Amino acid sequence: SLNREFAPFVLHRTYTGHFDDVVCIDWAADSETFITGSRDLTAKIYSLDPAPGFPVNLAGHKDTVVGAFLGEDGVAYTISRDGCCVTWKRKDDAEGGGGGGALSRKRGRTSMGWALDTRHFFNQKKAQCACIHKASNLLVVGFSSGIFGLYELPTCNAIHTLSISTHKISTVSVNSTGEWLAFGSERLGQLLVWEWQSETYVLKQQGHAHGMNAVAYSPNGSMQVTGGEDCKVKVWHTSTGFCFITFIEHTAAVRAVEFMHKGNAVVSASLDGTVRAFDLVRYRNFRTLTTPAPTQFISVALDPSDEIVCAGTQDSFEIFVWSMKTGRLLDVLSGHEGPVSCLSFNPLQPVLASSSWDKTVKLWDVFETKAATQTFLHTSDVLCVTYRPDGKELCSSSLDGHVYFWNAIDGKLKGSLEARRDVVGGRKQQDKTSMAAQAAASSFSTVCYSADGTCILAAGNTKWVCIYNVARHICVKKFSVSGNKSLDGVRDQLNSKRMTDAGPLDEIDHDSDDERGDVLDRQDDSLPGARRAGGDDGARKLRLSARTSCVRFSPTGRAWAAATTEGLLIYSLDEVSAFDPLDLDIDVTPARVFQCVEEEAWMDALLMAMRLNESAILRSVYERVPTEDIKLLTQQLPQIYIKRMLDLIAAQATESPHIEFHLKWAEGLLLNHGSHIMAERSTYSAALRSMHMGFSRQFGDVSRLCQNNHYALAYLSLQPSEKVAPSGVAAGAGPALPEVGASGKAKKKERDL
Repeated sequence: SLNREFAPFVLHRTYTGHFDDVVCIDWAADSETFITGSRDLTAKIYSLDPAPGFPVNLAGHKDTVVGAFLGEDGVAYTISRDGCCVTWKRKDDAEGGGGGGALSRKRGRTSMGWALDTRHFFNQKKAQCACIHKASNLLVVGFSSGIFGLYELPTCNAIHTLSISTHKISTVSVNSTGEWLAFGSERLGQLLVWEWQSETYVLKQQGHAHGMNAVAYSPNGSMQVTGGEDCKVKVWHTSTGFCFITFIEHTAAVRAVEFMHKGNAVVSASLDGTVRAFDLVRYRNFRTLTTPAPTQFISVALDPSDEIVCAGTQDSFEIFVWSMKTGRLLDVLSGHEGPVSCLSFNPLQPVLASSSWDKTVKLWDVFETKAATQTFLHTSDVLCVTYRPDGKELCSSSLDGHVYFWNAIDGKLKGSLEARRDVVGGRKQQDKTSMAAQAAASSFSTVCYSADGTCILAAGNTKWVCIYNVARHICVKKFSVSGNKSLDGVRDQLNSKRMTDAGPLDEIDHDSDDERGDVLDRQDDSLPGARRAGGDDGARKLRLSARTSCVRFSPTGRAWAAATTEGLLIYSLDEVSAFDPLDLDIDVTPARVFQCVEEEAWMDALLMAMRLNESAILRSVYERVPTEDIKLLTQQLPQIYIKRMLDLIAAQATESPHIEFHLKWAEGLLLNHGSHIMAERSTYSAALRSMHMGFSRQFGDVSRLCQNNHYALAYLSLQPSEKVAPSGVAAGAGPALPEVGASGKAKKKERDL
């Protein structure tokens, strides 16, 4: 078939000259030339358009060039993996082109008059990456030992050196002002932003190092919990995508995770033989559930009341039942003849559904009997099972690529669909079969219902995630979780030119021992028995494949998540992104805020004031916003600032007398962002409660004032009307009284007052 692709870039020119992979590239300030570094131990300077004397060859390194940069005034810097930094300068006698003659060549100059000026050594482990800030002449280098160094150019004097990781630093970058440094570690999945002047972390995030196995949503959909092969349990904010807590108590891979129905704790099952419960209020492991004999858990489920915890095993084929309150083992359910691959509780009843590799799905009443109440037979191993949200239907997926729908009440089969052609993925490097043979061996390993129960989400060991309509048994849409062609199972067709007598060319390790990572640098082969006599025959170059371990629908029905090879992916119907990268912009000052106020740029002023987090500045900007602009500002306000805006309104409602002004802000926020606030009630409940208390207090004060005025007006309206004063007597002075000496005048004056 015709492969149609949209190519927004037009190829300008192809440059050749290197004999191995190009590792780095950097442009000059005028964008007329650029420099590249390669594994062939050289760096080359190219001209954007054909010009005499180009490319310029810079040779002199003894290892791979990991960084090459073009400075100002005819200076270039190259950094090699062995920790050597070379400064190259362009001489004046070569401005007109050419090589500068025999004298220049004797002095060590290369073409176009470039010559090696100085060499510097960092005296650290292998250099992995480098970045330069040309405005301030700063060089940042990341090493294989997890240490980074900040150096001043061109002297290469060390300004700052710090160890930030236990593994090698894979990439490094510097912001535009040169004050923040960003580092990434591929092996640990770390992302760090470091301010080197104050020596503080601006951002620190770390994903799962070796892939995710399970994911689960909180009851309100605002949080997600994941379990990975690195023995860690991580909890993430759905709106921001940041991990805010990591639990490291497990000692083996975490295979299943679940949120409690109250949303205040998570439960995880691991291959280390424990089921652990973690508190999300105090962030601690408050319950550890174990068995009399060591076993491995691969599935977990909680009953609707959060009182019972059930976990399925991989080796003993049993289901263990514990009490969450006491931590005691209540029962052991036996009956399966294979690993218990999945567990699911009925949302409305204490009925447990279990799937196993023994080709059955069993229903258990954990409170009444130890035996299975119903058994659903399949034609192949059952990989997963799940209940519909109303508890009346059951869905299971088997190894032969079929998805079955069962009536959970009478146990009858309602229908099935064949999904082998939908789930089949791309070709793998070791595939020796056709696509038709792959389709016959494809299946879904995880399924879940949507919030309304009309659709199911299914995925497996391929790059596809499919959504099916339950009533019509048709595939509604397919999602590709990865386009990374370095993963197995992504390409639809294999290139026969990449196949050699030794196997696929991509699986042949061309790197030296020093380039394979920091593991070989750290292992100690001096001890007896640490090295095999004939070499390590079991060493293989592994290649990850695109797959999805777990999929879950959000309880709100607006999003779903997938735990894949490349991390946690969230697909949402809401197009508003909650992450605001401008939070990491340091060009926000009080002077800039007041300048925006003078220019009547109210949105910019309000956002910058909230980023500064100065209460006086924020209150000043808030009170100067015109009333007619409040409606428009609340519509355009990003969702990540809604909570802070509600907190500000709650604080101002108790301190400021401008009641109508605050009410207009509150009305605009609730009308424009009401659905988002309802979806994340737990996040905004405190702010809404504070705002409600502030307005209630103002309402009480105004009510008492109006009530007092009402009675005062009623009293005054019942008083007799005043008579017209006679001539010579001031109005309102009362009736004229006869004068009786001085005392009478005094009494009259006192009465008038």
